[in-house]
Parts: sequence; structure tokens; C-alpha cells
Amino acid sequence: MATMQDVARRANVSIATVSFVVNSTKPVSPATRERVESAMQELGYRRNAVGRALASRRTHIIALLFPALQHRFSETAVSFFTSAAETASELGYNLVLWPVSNDAEQVTDLTAGGLVDGVLLMEVQMDDPRVDRLLESGTPFALIGRTREPGALPYVDVDFENAVIDSIDHLVSLGHRAICYLDGSVGNSLENYGPVVRARATYAAHMASLGLTAITLSCDETPAAGRAAAGELLERAPDATAVIVMNEHAAFGLVSGLTRRGVHVPRDMSIISIGTSPDMAAMSDPELTLMSSPGVEVGRRGVVAIIDQLEGRTGKLPQTLVRCGFEQGQSTGPVPVRTTL
Repeated sequence: MATMQDVARRANVSIATVSFVVNSTKPVSPATRERVESAMQELGYRRNAVGRALASRRTHIIALLFPALQHRFSETAVSFFTSAAETASELGYNLVLWPVSNDAEQVTDLTAGGLVDGVLLMEVQMDDPRVDRLLESGTPFALIGRTREPGALPYVDVDFENAVIDSIDHLVSLGHRAICYLDGSVGNSLENYGPVVRARATYAAHMASLGLTAITLSCDETPAAGRAAAGELLERAPDATAVIVMNEHAAFGLVSGLTRRGVHVPRDMSIISIGTSPDMAAMSDPELTLMSSPGVEVGRRGVVAIIDQLEGRTGKLPQTLVRCGFEQGQSTGPVPVRTTL
């Protein structure tokens, strides 16, 4: 196994210089760093992560806090994790997924041990006790989401509000007026979960501004729950001609449930799915029209936001909303013409 001395000899530098490169403890010219990095690669030298942490008093580890016990993983979450991990690696950090509850005490256990340099907090609630605990700890952090009053807190969030507005406007342009909304808050034990609260409020407000009646339904985040929701939809809103779904796992179950009940999508009922991925949309028959989740971009920006703090490139802390992209599928169409006898 190659040693630091072997690297120094190959790069024609001192062992101290190799240590500076490995542990990031002192600045090294780009040319010298490149020589040392090349020598390390040629010799197969492995950095000692523990030694580097002890020397620099930094672990170069970012913890991604995800309340896995309260909120199930989704295709969009996976794309976010992958993008965040790749970006962290490119910038010289390791991203670890820390599946904890939304209990503030567990945040204290993490930050008090000095195990990580910074934290990315996911699934942010409107009034989130974990944020107060992070502020008290002094640990650098950024939010993937927003609290009720984010103030100067750094965050990167999906712009679900405009996704809802764009979805309603698209359906209205097709002639729809009876537009329902289905989300997954019943199956989500995170109280006051930001996206659910904001999207619901936006749906109600925009429908009212158009003189339309808002009808909101909820179901668990499963295909089976989506199939059952089809029956509730037809019972509560028999005149409905369109549904906006913000419940990724229930969306294609809803389509299946409507089909079983003789309701054709999109001839009789149009459906738009918000915050999902093209892969998930393709699981439905017909393929869903969607407002695609920008998970990759949110992951990248979130990691950059925390690393900028860790590297002293703070300036004005970011407060960024990333919009969903409209992707036309086969689940939306003109409002059906219904005749009465």
C-alpha cells in the first residue's frame, strides 16, 4: 500500500506538502496540488478520512436528515439524493443520509457529537422544532423546504404554489371548471408539512379567484389508497371533470380506480400529477400529464448552499424556489360534453 512518503517522492514535494493537500490544512498552488493528486492516483494512495478530520478539525461530511419513519421514499426523493451526493463528491465532501424522526432531540444528538460539518434538513414543517435546535447548536445548515416564517434562513424549495396555479390554468384553458384536488396529507404524519399546507392554500385561493368551487380530498400515499379515492371523488364531486393530484404514489391508483368505475381518462376525467417524475408518470395507463419535480436541481442547489457556508462563501444566504416543469402526457384533454335527458 502506498504511503504519504511514496506520494511525496513521486510528486517531488515534501511530505508536509502532501499532508497539506490531503488534509486541506494549508493552501497549495494549483500546479503543486495537481502533481500531488496525480501521484496519489498513480500510486493508488487512499486518504485516511479519520486522520484528515483530526488534522483539519473537519469531517467533510454533510448529513442529509430525512424523517424516514414519517415519510416514505419516492422516485423524486431518490433523484434528489443522487444529485445531492454527486454534487457533494464533486466539491470534496461526503453526503450521508441520516434517517431520523422529526424529533428535535435526535438533531441534538447528531450535532453535539461533532460527527458532521453541516446539515441539510428535509421535509420541513411550517413550525419545525428541528430548525430551532440547529440554530442553538451553531451547526451550519440549509433547508430543503421552508418554515412558516423563514426570515433569513437559507433554503432551497420546490415552487409547488406556482405548480398548482399552472395546473389549474392549464385545465381551465381546456374548458374545465369542476377541478378537484387530491393530496397525501392523511398518510403523512408530519404535522404542518410545508408543501401540503402551501399547495392546499394556493389551490383554494386560485380557484376562488376564478370563481370556481374548491373540493379537496386526501388519501394515503399508496396506489391502493388512490384506487379507493376514485370512489370518494365520484361520490363527493359527481360533476368533476378534472383532478390535480399531489400524491405521487396514489396518482396511478386513482387512474386505475376511475377506469374500474367506467370513467375514462382523459375523455371523462383529466388528471395532472404535481411533483412527480417522468418514470412514475409512465407507470400509469394512460401516461400522466405532470408538473415534474425538479429533484436534481434542488439537490444540487441545496448542497452548494451548505458547502458555501462551510467554505466561508456565504455572502447573502440563498433563498431559492425551483419551479416544476410542465410535461404533456396522455391524461388530460378537453372538458367532456355532457348531455342531460
